[in-house]
Amino acid sequence: MWILQLDREGTVFYSTAPQWINSPINTGDRHWCDHWKQCVWFLPGKGVFISKGQEVLLEAIHTDTSISYNLKTLVPRTDTIQHDNKFEDFQLTIPPERVAIYGDSNWRLSMLMALKNAGRDSPVCVVADDSIFLTLLAANLSKTSHVISLFPGLRDRGAQYIEAVASANGFSVYHVKVIGNMKTCLTMHDTWHKKVDLLIGEPYYYGNEGMLPWQNLRFWKDRTMLDPILSKDVLIMPCKGMLKACAMSLPDLWNSRCCLNEIEDFDQSIVNTTLGACGELPAPKEGPCLPFPIWQCGEIKELSEIFTLLQFDCSKPISPCYGQVQVKFTEPGICHGFVLWIDWVMDADNAIVLSTGPGRSQILEAGG
Repeated sequence: MWILQLDREGTVFYSTAPQWINSPINTGDRHWCDHWKQCVWFLPGKGVFISKGQEVLLEAIHTDTSISYNLKTLVPRTDTIQHDNKFEDFQLTIPPERVAIYGDSNWRLSMLMALKNAGRDSPVCVVADDSIFLTLLAANLSKTSHVISLFPGLRDRGAQYIEAVASANGFSVYHVKVIGNMKTCLTMHDTWHKKVDLLIGEPYYYGNEGMLPWQNLRFWKDRTMLDPILSKDVLIMPCKGMLKACAMSLPDLWNSRCCLNEIEDFDQSIVNTTLGACGELPAPKEGPCLPFPIWQCGEIKELSEIFTLLQFDCSKPISPCYGQVQVKFTEPGICHGFVLWIDWVMDADNAIVLSTGPGRSQILEAGG
């Protein structure tokens, strides 16, 4: 976050810190600035244990284009350096949100259960997305199958990571084949002239962070393009996606994204489309869909039951979908919009459902 001094005397400051952070500098009323995006630098590994009274040295190095950080932990009274963790020591960088998902034991267990419940060895398994976790899991569970990972976003970086950790995860690096040349579709030549028995994905595509939830329906498109090399009884995970929705009151998010009109006698409405304004748009303009983590939206309130708007059958090639639902409101309040997300059904029995909804458990009962 930034705190900027706006005058020579040091009496006026501008802060992008969230309201709940106490600052030694008086920056006045900060209710209006909670929509600013801050930055988090995660420490390598599982973090560093810090005792009360202990001092740490945080270094920041500024270049022409970026700022890098380095943490040194000092033991009180001895000044002995305990840690010297550098960000550059790590070969593969994925977003913090994905790190948190991989660190969720419930999420990992659900993936493990889904693969084990398949109950068969698959001579050829294809990981359609950028899932490092599923690649490692599939290779570890079946020592006889061949695992092909497309890694459309990670590409060579994903291949290098798999090579580095293969031995530690109990399989040979020759057990996994990474397609890193941006091929639009696999052929029988890529699968050793064998049909694919298992097609899996989280789904997660590197570079799609901050995109709308249905961008991950790319998995359905990829499944359709791979249809010629899939076996007749191919197992596809996830086998179905469900577009869920809930009417919500989102006053803080709405206020931070409402339309601009006249400010200090200047007409600012021309920038509404560029900024993605979503409140009080003049007709016939429609408000955009904003990809936004709901837990970052400040005050929120669910006004309706959660309902399924569309279903996507990934076990079959892609096809048009249509849905219409009568929404039942359960709470009074101002409805600013509908929050939408996708729940992924991992198995044909609908026993394991991974939800990407706000505040939802990663493992749900069918239809949850």
